[in-house]
Amino acid sequence: MARFYSLKKRDQDDDKIADPFGVLREVREKVNEKEKQTINIHNMAKAYEFLANGFEDIEALAPVDILRRGGIEIKTVSIGDSLMVESAHGVQIKADMMFSEANLADADLLLIPGGMPGAKNIDEHEGVRQALLKQAEQNKLIGAICAGPMVLGHLGLLQGRKATCYPGFEGELDGAGYTAAKFTIDGNIITGKGPGATFDYAYALLTLLKGERVVREMKKGMMYND
Repeated sequence: MARFYSLKKRDQDDDKIADPFGVLREVREKVNEKEKQTINIHNMAKAYEFLANGFEDIEALAPVDILRRGGIEIKTVSIGDSLMVESAHGVQIKADMMFSEANLADADLLLIPGGMPGAKNIDEHEGVRQALLKQAEQNKLIGAICAGPMVLGHLGLLQGRKATCYPGFEGELDGAGYTAAKFTIDGNIITGKGPGATFDYAYALLTLLKGERVVREMKKGMMYND
């Protein structure tokens, strides 16, 4: 026991000589903590996508597909009175859960698809609005595409930020600088332009959650070329 203590003390003394002010130790601790946070979000990321009657098919389903392929635990959440939700083109899908059943407090990412009147229905749902405000308050990720960013604009979450959306909805992005890009990332908010931008938008979301290496491999497997 005495020998172990003496060796440990010698190591501590050596550290003091090499790093007398503890600067290197402090840096190492910060790096280790950052790595732990990165590992946690990469391994445990959870996402929820809100679905309302009138959602845009590809903007809702393609991100769910890509995120699930990438290992994200994503659930679709019906904000209506039934698990069955009908798209803007008449396609019916069954959501994973009702809004009342969703534990949104553990969400790393909340998603709003576009489509009308789907985005309008989401915009008018007080429960979703409060969930988005809380997500933003905690600086956690929020994604919205096509007409969806108007929900964020109406909540004041785009003030002073850059954002994109479907042409014609720019006036709903209160306080935002419109980029017209396929997707735009500004802090914790990711916005997409429209149906044709869905894959780029979804890959951007996955990159934030899983990193570039995972996305590169997935793009190869899905035969997607930038």
